[in-house]
Amino acid sequence: MAGVIYLVATPIGNLEDITLRALRTLREVDLVACEDTRRTGRLLRHFEIDKPLLGYRDHNEAARAAELIRRAQGGESIAVVCDAGTPGISDPGFRVARTAVEAGVRVAPIPGASAALAALTASGLPTDRFRFEGFLPSRKAKRRAALEALRAETATVVLYEAPHRIVDALRDIAAVLGERTLVLARELTKLHEEYLRGTAEELAAECAGRPAVKGEIVLLIGGAEAADADGRAPLGARVDELIGEGVDRMDAIKRAAREHGLSKRDAYRILESRRGG
Repeated sequence: MAGVIYLVATPIGNLEDITLRALRTLREVDLVACEDTRRTGRLLRHFEIDKPLLGYRDHNEAARAAELIRRAQGGESIAVVCDAGTPGISDPGFRVARTAVEAGVRVAPIPGASAALAALTASGLPTDRFRFEGFLPSRKAKRRAALEALRAETATVVLYEAPHRIVDALRDIAAVLGERTLVLARELTKLHEEYLRGTAEELAAECAGRPAVKGEIVLLIGGAEAADADGRAPLGARVDELIGEGVDRMDAIKRAAREHGLSKRDAYRILESRRGG
């Protein structure tokens, strides 16, 4: 009888955030596959769980995935965990799940903590629609290109960022996206949990003025029509206003796009997405 691949979410900081089902699963499986055997070993010892560990990381996940699937096909049940949070969300786990699905091995999620969702729900930004982009590119040119692609996004954008790159990332966001409303969430569920709110320029200045910025960071960016800090009417409202003044609709879109620092194509895309929602 084939085994099961369990994708087990683990705490992102506070150990009390592990679920009862996760603990039971970790106690019952034959093997725990993890990013860092030392880190996962400490977690298991804290909950008095003794299981064999097999390390896997981004660079060897493909080979490890094949090995885990063979073992599952042989009847073993395997828990896949990452260092913190949910496997596969900007962490190893995706290739294991995909290989298991392709091989006909059952994949079972054991849901729990996720830094992206925790930050989103506490951010105060809209949660009805959001776009998770993981980490921005580390190089400036590619990072700015990635941000350009998000210029017309009307949903809240959720990003992860490394502490040593956060100031550069915020400055690029300011340059490309302008005065959006941002929330920087740091050290979620830990002792020094912190939320910083403001524009990208304001947050960049705050972070640059600190001796160091430490801890895991989730960065949330308000959607395109949230960029109204200079008093401009939201894009759709401005188009309606111009049409009410007798301006042709396409000309109204073009003019409103120019006023909002958008291309006509991006403005049209925003308006159409609003209409479709």
